[in-house]
Amino acid sequence: MAKDKVETQRGYRMSGKLPVLSGRKVAQVLRKVGFEGLPGRGKGSHIVVFRERTKTLLTIPDRRELRRGLLRALLRQADLSVEDFVELL
Repeated sequence: MAKDKVETQRGYRMSGKLPVLSGRKVAQVLRKVGFEGLPGRGKGSHIVVFRERTKTLLTIPDRRELRRGLLRALLRQADLSVEDFVELL
C-alpha cells in the first residue's frame, strides 16, 4: 500500500491523520459537537449546518469524498482539531 494511504480499523482511507469522508458523514460528525442542520438551506448539492453558541455557519458539499484541504478548512472553521474529529467518527 502506498505510504500516503493507510487503512484504519474502521475502514476509512487515511492520508496522514485526516480521513477521506463524504459530506454527509462530516455533517453527521459535526452534529455531535453542537451543529444543527438548517431547514430550508442547503438545498441541492450542499449541506448547511449552524452552531448557535459560536454563531458558526458551515456549508458542506454533498459529495462522496471531500478533499483533504476542504475537510481541513471545515474543521478549522468549526474550531475542531483533526484528532478530536477522528475520535468522533
